[in-house]
Amino acid sequence: MEDYSLSRHKKLYITSQNLVPIEPVGSAQQKAFEAYTADKNLFLTGSAGTGKTFILLHLAFKEVLEKSSPYDKVIIVRSLLPSRDIGFLPGTLDEKANLYQDPYRILVRYLFEMPNEQEFTQLYDKLVGQGSLEFYSTSFLRGQTFDRSIIIVDEASNLLFQELDTIMTRVGQNSKIMFAGDMTQSDLRKNNGEQDGYHNFQVILDGMDEFEVIEFGIGDIIRSGLVRSYLIAKTNMGIKSNNA
Repeated sequence: MEDYSLSRHKKLYITSQNLVPIEPVGSAQQKAFEAYTADKNLFLTGSAGTGKTFILLHLAFKEVLEKSSPYDKVIIVRSLLPSRDIGFLPGTLDEKANLYQDPYRILVRYLFEMPNEQEFTQLYDKLVGQGSLEFYSTSFLRGQTFDRSIIIVDEASNLLFQELDTIMTRVGQNSKIMFAGDMTQSDLRKNNGEQDGYHNFQVILDGMDEFEVIEFGIGDIIRSGLVRSYLIAKTNMGIKSNNA
């Protein structure tokens, strides 16, 4: 029998009781919720503005922040730069990584209910401080093994196959992993085959019983107003954000 004693007795300042109740919007999100409930690892790919990262964070925190959960923490993994080298950015390693954590600092504010603005301001750091959240760059994964964790690989379409392959080998005991990506927003170059890795990786996962691959289209865009209209128009014209 697995030993979950560390997880069962963890002391949490922020718990699942602080989460905002969230229901899936649209058929793709519904499929993601159902697949997660069926204990599948997830690979969500497709249009921007469909809430892929948002729902993955919600699902992960909902489970991790239960005091009886077998999972200790949510781990966010992403590439910091298309070049994979953050050494040229000014500042310390922590300062460089902090820059890329800002989107998640914003996202968590929409996931939780807190009593006042100060609590919202400190929310991300408190999740980190209580051991419920960690952030990793793909540049520093070697030698890591993530046990009792729910791993979210964001902006996965910016990763080479070798990086995606490395991430898969970091998954330890009693862990699950989820990916979010959009090939139309990839910073990788198409003309030298860099983008092929994401597609090939998706094909591999699609053939595994442990994974559910879910495509998000323009009909799944949940942003409203000008942003939604722009994303739909761009997609309909076949214009991509990635490098040629």
